[in-house]
Amino acid sequence: MTELQAKIPDDCQTMRDVRAGVDETDRALVALLERRFGYMRAAARIKPSRDAVRDEERKASVIAAARADAEARGLPGQVVEDIWDRLVEGSIAYEFKEWDRIRD
Repeated sequence: MTELQAKIPDDCQTMRDVRAGVDETDRALVALLERRFGYMRAAARIKPSRDAVRDEERKASVIAAARADAEARGLPGQVVEDIWDRLVEGSIAYEFKEWDRIRD
């Protein structure tokens, strides 16, 4: 059985359509997070010291870029900034864990 692709938001006519779109989008977001965390594993492998894991300048740059991109798309910048702050902090924590795991 083949799963149908969800409708784009402007084509939704029912809450069932909306929920199907949200569910499909959530699955796509998790797949993208899997890829992003893969890059964190690569960073943990590549960085020569544990002190190199946290980079506040890079964190600020990533969050500012996400906010600017969101605002350019008409999305609420502060909401996206808050999400990205949590995402980046979670990524840093994951990278620390991976850095330690690789070297134990």
